[in-house]
Amino acid sequence: MLKVWGRRSSFNVQKVMWLIGELELAHEHIDAGGKFGGLDLPDFLAMNPHGRIPVIQDGDAIVWESHAILRYLAARVGAGQFWSGDPVARARIDGWMDWSQTSLQADFLGGVFWGFYRTPDAERNWPAIRAALKRCAAHFEKLDRLLEGRPYLLGDALTLADIAIGTSLYRYFELEIERPSLPQVERWYRTLQQHAAFAEHVMVPFEELRGHLDY
Repeated sequence: MLKVWGRRSSFNVQKVMWLIGELELAHEHIDAGGKFGGLDLPDFLAMNPHGRIPVIQDGDAIVWESHAILRYLAARVGAGQFWSGDPVARARIDGWMDWSQTSLQADFLGGVFWGFYRTPDAERNWPAIRAALKRCAAHFEKLDRLLEGRPYLLGDALTLADIAIGTSLYRYFELEIERPSLPQVERWYRTLQQHAAFAEHVMVPFEELRGHLDY
């Protein structure tokens, strides 16, 4: 059976669990990281030398890094549903996945969520937070234009691009921050909320992370 290591409140674990839910894969979830610890144990480091979650084990295969896991699962059992077998279509998905990790996730998860929510009040760097918020606004406005006239980021069907990027939406809209008007992104968010796997694995309360920089 597929095994997944990670904590439910982890952003990167949520991406993986969302896809597992969409694929309806039987799995065993093993709590790790944060208050559960275990990332520095020899057995875990033997699977992922970086000591980070998520990690999956599928038979003899060990895969770490969330986007590598997404691609592995989509290729292994997705039958082209979420990550196309056509190299041109797949490259479009990959481009948005990479953009999510290097741009959106860096500015939102790193700059805003960590800088604002996970940092204790007295330690917040407000100029850096405001700059990250401005960059995030530009990112989401770009997505708003992309979503015009289509239910999902790249057309009529959910892809790994939606999963990689859409995992940000619950936190983005739940935080007490300033946001631009984003009618298409908000409509896309409502569409994703209709996915049972999104509701179960992404819309996870994150109060336990407030003011905590230690995990």
